[in-house]
Amino acid sequence: MKIKRQKHAKKTISFYKYNFCFREPFQILIDGTFCQAALKNKIQIKEQLPKYLMGEVQLCTTNCALKELESLAKDLYGAKLILQRFQIRKCKHMKDPVPASECLLSMIGETNPHHYFIATQDQELTTALKKIPGVPLLYIILNTMVLDKASERSLKHVEAVQLGELVSPSQQSSIQTLKEKEGLSKDSNDRRGKKRKRKSSNPNPLSCLKKKKKSMPQQPKKTDGEKKKRSRPRKRRPAGTEEAAVTSNPTTA
Repeated sequence: MKIKRQKHAKKTISFYKYNFCFREPFQILIDGTFCQAALKNKIQIKEQLPKYLMGEVQLCTTNCALKELESLAKDLYGAKLILQRFQIRKCKHMKDPVPASECLLSMIGETNPHHYFIATQDQELTTALKKIPGVPLLYIILNTMVLDKASERSLKHVEAVQLGELVSPSQQSSIQTLKEKEGLSKDSNDRRGKKRKRKSSNPNPLSCLKKKKKSMPQQPKKTDGEKKKRSRPRKRRPAGTEEAAVTSNPTTA
């Protein structure tokens, strides 16, 4: 019987892994009714649930579920002690707590984006959760924990994705990453549309200084000794003219 239950759980988990991108560690949202049933049937949730789901789990609850147990009778004090050991996820009702069933439904939303398992014994809550695709349900029957089979809503959702009528969560994430790379997402468009405002700052004190006039470099004056003397070219007379001049002059004879 135990082997059959684990095979059934393995098949259901693989369905949610493949079609709704569930990954370990599995996040299990637990309410007070599940803890009360585990206490009566002597079930160790922390020890038995990871073995049953064959993977790592994170047991968590909400503040509304704890407040609900505190407001009820003392018979649920043991369930409250068990529920206090789990992680508390933030919900929208921190200031004004609501019933646990309403709080868990708000945590799931329309598409269960955080991939929660829901562990509860509340029949009204389970019927409401079966209308949402991709929500695994856990409950206790005959001293054993049972993972419910996929709901009809989840099966119809997967069928619509296969026919191309809907987009799977994995495809949505890949499309979103491609849009961000190409700069087509809303965030990138908003960033491009918004102009950065320049902060008004004081002027730079160095820019307020008067500009200094550039002094032209003066050439050193030349001294008298360094002055070059202008040399006139000497005209040379031809040799025949000198002889003619000597003969024509009688005094030299």
